[in-house]
Amino acid sequence: MASEVIVNIGVLATMDDGEGLMGLRRDAAVVVEDGRVAWVGSSPQAPAADASFDAGGAAMIPGFVDSHTHAVFGGDRSAEFDARMSGAPYTAGGIRSTVAATREASTEGLATRTRHLLEEALRQGTTTAEIKSGYGLDVDTERRLLEVASRFTDETTFLGAHVVAPEMRDRRGDYVDLVAGDMLAAAAPLARWIDVFCEEGAFDVEETRRILTAGREAGLGLRLHANQLTMSGAAALGVEMGAASIDHCTFLSDEDVDALAASDTVATFVPGAEFSTRQPYPRIDRLRDAGATWALASDCNPGSSFTTSMPFCIALAVRDMGMTPSEAIRAATHGGARALRRSDVGRIAVGARADLALLDAPDPVHLAYRPGVPLVSHVWRSGVRTRTWEPRAA
Repeated sequence: MASEVIVNIGVLATMDDGEGLMGLRRDAAVVVEDGRVAWVGSSPQAPAADASFDAGGAAMIPGFVDSHTHAVFGGDRSAEFDARMSGAPYTAGGIRSTVAATREASTEGLATRTRHLLEEALRQGTTTAEIKSGYGLDVDTERRLLEVASRFTDETTFLGAHVVAPEMRDRRGDYVDLVAGDMLAAAAPLARWIDVFCEEGAFDVEETRRILTAGREAGLGLRLHANQLTMSGAAALGVEMGAASIDHCTFLSDEDVDALAASDTVATFVPGAEFSTRQPYPRIDRLRDAGATWALASDCNPGSSFTTSMPFCIALAVRDMGMTPSEAIRAATHGGARALRRSDVGRIAVGARADLALLDAPDPVHLAYRPGVPLVSHVWRSGVRTRTWEPRAA
């Protein structure tokens, strides 16, 4: 693969070596080769390469790492959103309407829609995305959802424990047995992670523990939907079990915060869900004071956060969660990588994957300063300037 040098970057946010929380470098350059970052330094000192791209003094950041999405699904829930905006409360029950539509959808129809969403995200700077199952809730459909997700990403998550399947609503124990047994066996070869929605209306702490334990025994890493609607005890369970990420974290006790800070578990916030459900936004003040690590993700899903825009989530985090712009941008890049236990994405450093987003702005702070404006002008994914999300090689 030919090398390319990107010169005249006004502000380069490396999330690695440089000034402040974002690792800023001024008047910088980056060389990409064989899909990786080969050199980072001052633009006047940039080495020659096979091709050159002039950034024109604009700012550059790592590609966003969206560590929580539900991007494979069928159907539409705009009517549910309309009802919520008219005063109806959010519950987990709407998931079942998406399950019905997803079961009816063809595999290729699901793949077409997923690719559309990922390319929409890419145009806004997202170069790495985790994708969950969870809208099948039977063995065959959960396997199909993971097969579609695995066409596009290595970061696939089995979420058979999203809610109890509608046809088994009165047989919770049997459904937990199914998720931890035959469904997990079908899903594990296609998944890197296992996740559980531990909340009222979904699964309790002991059910969650059993499912996560089965997933870990099958070789999957642990993730967890936790403390979205209540202080359910799920956050403490996730830390205890060594989950890579606890997601939502809308309601955290002081004990939860201390446990997160003392662990390697990342608290992943999804402010698009609070925007769409009118739940209170979580605040990060206590996590900051305790020294915890957090990430930002889109939670792209048809019911409670139908957005692919990480810049939108950054703006919400700054406006309503108490993050500084630097904290929010770092959370959407380096933080997302930490939530996926990755060191090759979410930063611009020699050896990292060459995932880069050039902004039509002089400073990364404009991502929060100019909400709703499409500021990403160019994206490199594995060193290739692109607007498409190519399926992975089989």
